[in-house]
Amino acid sequence: MTDTPSPSGAVDPQLLEILVCPVTKQPLRYDREAGELVSEAAGLAYPVRDGIPIMLPDQARKLD
Repeated sequence: MTDTPSPSGAVDPQLLEILVCPVTKQPLRYDREAGELVSEAAGLAYPVRDGIPIMLPDQARKLD
């Protein structure tokens, strides 16, 4: 990983490459506008706060 900090709220692209949904173990899609990591397989959106993904299922928003 690089030593250059990401802009406020942005997730490190290298981190995005290795993160998977903790429920399904499937890849996640980063929704920059919403500030969420989306698991289509689980129907959940995990929040990103200050550039840090909160990968707890009980903190995730259910997708419609």
